[in-house]
Amino acid sequence: MVRSRTVWAAAALMTATLAVAVTPAEAAPAAAPRAAAACPTGWGSVAKTYSAGTAESVTNVRTGRHDCYDRFVVDVPGAASNELGYSVQYVDRLYQDGSGRPIPVGGGAVLEVRVNAPAYDVDTGAPTYPGRVAQPLPGVDLTGYGTFRDTRYAGSFEGVTQLGLGVRARLPFRVLRLDGALVVDVAHSWTAAR
Repeated sequence: MVRSRTVWAAAALMTATLAVAVTPAEAAPAAAPRAAAACPTGWGSVAKTYSAGTAESVTNVRTGRHDCYDRFVVDVPGAASNELGYSVQYVDRLYQDGSGRPIPVGGGAVLEVRVNAPAYDVDTGAPTYPGRVAQPLPGVDLTGYGTFRDTRYAGSFEGVTQLGLGVRARLPFRVLRLDGALVVDVAHSWTAAR
């Protein structure tokens, strides 16, 4: 009799364990909403410059989207970071170097990006970047960007390549010099959270 109670108790315990194991679990609680990214502040919107220059040529311009900012990259392969001179500033209107021709750029504000590197081979004069004056930058698609609205090529004159970047509004930006590239990041807003 004791043995049959033990068998029955063991069977009951096993049945309860199996019932728990095969019962569908309740849906896991939804993931908590993603916390607002802590975005950098203090970049400011005043002109930024670095005096240097290189004979290495501009070959490409590309963009990227990030949580806190949109990124604009000018590729200058072979140039060391300390050789990449630039002038980046907000302007009322983009004027082409040499001719003074105004170049319309869409957006609430225009950021003029000058890179002290030619967009042509200094020995042959052959173009190294396929941009056409007053036209959008080739291969750059700004669909879905939070800050960028338009891009324009203004040309390359006396070893300086000039680009126009249309942005949503006059927003803070920073400039980074890397080996082989000049980077301009424009924040999505003036606040610390996106």
